[in-house]
Amino acid sequence: MQIDKEESKQTTEDIKICIPGMRISASNKETISGAGTYELDGYIYTYLAGILKSQYDEVKKVNILSIESPKSPSVLPQMGDIATARVIAINSRLVQCQILCVGPTVLARPYRGILKKEDIRDMDKDRIDPYKCFRPGDVILARVLPMTELHAYHLSTAENELGVVIATAEGSPQGVSMVPISWSEMQCPTTLNKEPRKVARVIPETINKEFVFASQPELGKS
Repeated sequence: MQIDKEESKQTTEDIKICIPGMRISASNKETISGAGTYELDGYIYTYLAGILKSQYDEVKKVNILSIESPKSPSVLPQMGDIATARVIAINSRLVQCQILCVGPTVLARPYRGILKKEDIRDMDKDRIDPYKCFRPGDVILARVLPMTELHAYHLSTAENELGVVIATAEGSPQGVSMVPISWSEMQCPTTLNKEPRKVARVIPETINKEFVFASQPELGKS
């Protein structure tokens, strides 16, 4: 019984909160990806926000890394909600996202979101280049618009408070997020590389703090 308590204590102390897109380990014969994670170029990344779990499979003789997220199956995005989403693909007309949270609540599963070119900013809509506003892997805040399609939620980042809150520059070290230096640009504090983004001015109280806990805690301050 004493051993069980010690193991439980160690597990509690070693809790690691992850955000989508975080690289958590090298992928090899001893360590593989599990639920909420994926393998890419020899590494394991997360695609959900939550707590990192490690479980040893006695049959396969491998350590399985997974993400355990608090789930609220009754919560769905509603018109007017502020959603936390991860960018997964971009083209010249729209940005495809996965909606992960509504306010402070992690959803039971990701929902498909679409951010059209004309809904990215409130001005110069005809001249907006989505590639200069977002990149795959960015974590953004967006407002949920009325649904016009059955299989996707329409999003908007046209307000000053909405846009990118977490992003990593190309070539930056793992775990180092860029910081805003203007409303349209972010910079890696390590490499000093700058990249264009549609930057969120502030983070509302409704954002799930787990998304920024590990990399940019200062953004949660008011």
